[in-house]
Amino acid sequence: MERNPNSGKWSRGGIEENILAILDAFETRDTQDANDDRIAFLEAVRAASVGEEHSTRPTCKIFKAVFRILKVGKSIELIVASYKLLIELEKRFPRVYLSNSDKSESSNNPLELVVVNEAWSPFLFTSEHATSDKKAADIHLSGPLDSSSFLALIQCLAEVTDRGSFQALDVKSLANMLLFQYLVNFLEGDFLPRCATTSWNLQRESLLNMLLGYRKIYKGLMQDCLIVICNLCELHTGLRNHLRSIENSGPMLSKKYQPVAIALLEVGKNTCVSMQKFLMMIMELDILKRKADMEGYTTRADGVRTPLVEIILDELTYSKDTLSPFLQVFNEPKWKLEIIVQYFWKYITKTSVRTRKSNEYCDNATFAGVLKRFSNSTSTKTIIKKIGSEVVQLLLAHGFLAQLSLLSEGHPAEGISSPKEGSNSDLVDLCRNIISAFDSLITADKNVEILSVGKEAVFTAATFISY
Repeated sequence: MERNPNSGKWSRGGIEENILAILDAFETRDTQDANDDRIAFLEAVRAASVGEEHSTRPTCKIFKAVFRILKVGKSIELIVASYKLLIELEKRFPRVYLSNSDKSESSNNPLELVVVNEAWSPFLFTSEHATSDKKAADIHLSGPLDSSSFLALIQCLAEVTDRGSFQALDVKSLANMLLFQYLVNFLEGDFLPRCATTSWNLQRESLLNMLLGYRKIYKGLMQDCLIVICNLCELHTGLRNHLRSIENSGPMLSKKYQPVAIALLEVGKNTCVSMQKFLMMIMELDILKRKADMEGYTTRADGVRTPLVEIILDELTYSKDTLSPFLQVFNEPKWKLEIIVQYFWKYITKTSVRTRKSNEYCDNATFAGVLKRFSNSTSTKTIIKKIGSEVVQLLLAHGFLAQLSLLSEGHPAEGISSPKEGSNSDLVDLCRNIISAFDSLITADKNVEILSVGKEAVFTAATFISY
C-alpha cells in the first residue's frame, strides 16, 4: 500500500484498489487471515495519514472503508482500532475549523470559518432522505447515516442498555456504542467552530441542525436519548454482576465472554459522556436559534422545533422513575441547574408584582429564587402537594450540588447577593438556604424520610458553614 509522495495524494493504483478487494472479501470471509489483513490496512492508513509529519488527508474511499470496519467489524480489536483511527483522523484533518486569513502569528484579524465541503462526512442529508423509509432501520450500511438511520442507532442503544438485556451485550453492542461516540465527536467538531462565529447562517448549516431537521423523528429521537442516558446509569452495576456470573460459570465461558464485558464496562461509561455532550449541544443550538429568531435572522425554512429542555421536563415530569437516574448521570452543572429550576417553576405559584414599566414576575427563575419558596412551611406544603416530598428532595439536593460546582468554577450564584465586607459569601448563603429548605420540608411533612442524597447535601452544606 503506497502513496505518491510527489502528488501528495493517495496513489489511485495502490491503496484504493486494495481497499476494494478488502471490502469485497469482508462480507464473505471472517477468518483470522482476513482480520489480519484489515488490521494491516488500518495500520497502513494510520502510518500514511497520522504518522507522517507532512501527511495528507485520506480520500473519502479511505474514510468509508475505515467507517465500514467500525460498523460491521466482528472482533473487539477491529472495532476499537477503527474507532481510534477515525478519531485521530478527525483531529488531524477536521472538516470544519477556524483559521486566520492572515497567516502571520501577530495578526489580530478575526478568525474565519473554513469548511472543507469535499471532505468525508459520516452523515448525508438530502431532500429525499426525509421521505425514504427503505433504509430507515438499517444502520449497518457502509455509507453515511441520515436522520432515520441515526434514530435506529439510538433505538439499538436503548435496547442493549436496558436493565433486563445485559445478557444480550455483545461485540455488536460495543460497535454501536463506539459508533455513537464517533458520530457525536464529529458533530461536535462541526458545531463548536460555527458557534464561535456568532453567525446564524453558518450555525443553521451545522450537521447537528440538519440532523434534527426531520421533525417526524425529532421528539422520538430525544425521548430515546433520555432512555439511553438513564439506562446507562444502571449499566455499571449490571455489567459488574454480569462479570461475576461469567467468572462463576467456569474458566472456559469466562475466557470467551469476559473481554467483551470488560470492554463494554468502559465503553458504556464513555457512551454516557457522549450522550451528555450530544444533549448539551442541542440545548446550546436551541439558545442560538432563539437568539437568532429574536434578532430577526431566522426564516420559515428554519422550521419550529420544541426546545430540548421542554422535552426533558415533560419526560421527567410524567415518568418520575427516570428523574433519579437522569440527575445522577447528567452532571453538567449549568444545564442540570437549568433543568432543575425549570422543573420547580412548572409547579411554583408565581406571585406577580406588576409596575407601569414591567409585566414580568418579580421572582427570577433561579435556584436562589426556588430556595426562597421554602422559607416557610405554607409554601413548602404547596410545593410538596404538587411535586411530592421525594422529588423535592432529589431536585433540591442535585440543584445544590450543581450550584456548588458552578461556584467552584468561579461563576456567581444567580439571585444571591454578591459578597460584601462583613456579610456572608455566596457559598455560605447557599448552604444556609439549602439547610433551611430541608428544615422546612421536615416541618411541612412530619412523615417525610430524608433520602441519602438529601442527607449528603445537608451534611455538605453544614460542613462548609462550619469552616
